[in-house]
Amino acid sequence: MELKVKKLQELSSEEILTIIEARINTFIVEQDGHYGDVDQHDRTCLHVSLEEEGQLKAYSRIIEEPDCVRFGRVLVLKEFRKQKLGRKLVGLIIEEIQKRYPGKTIKIIAQAYLKHFYESFGFTATSDVYDHHEIPHIDMKL
Repeated sequence: MELKVKKLQELSSEEILTIIEARINTFIVEQDGHYGDVDQHDRTCLHVSLEEEGQLKAYSRIIEEPDCVRFGRVLVLKEFRKQKLGRKLVGLIIEEIQKRYPGKTIKIIAQAYLKHFYESFGFTATSDVYDHHEIPHIDMKL
């Protein structure tokens, strides 16, 4: 299993399409999302993929902000779920952020049902549950 961290300009056309397809299938199709998944952050963020033999298995992105670093769009492709790849990916993302941005606070906007999952990494809730794109979310920080 290999972690790849790339800027948009470093991704091939094939990698970009694979990432967009995975995000649409997860956040729009499976979760019945009613929003545009691709946004302004995709141009400047770090795209993080967990791959095996060139096949995307999990994905997220890292966004640097003035006061913190965020990660989001965490997904595991449907056919690779139940293999603890989400746990592996999040652990590697935290390590990557701490290496690239030492001392910066890490913040996330998590789907509320994943609160305990993120707490297991040391995150704490910083908001009550609220509706974001018609899905319950909660703000958390590490």
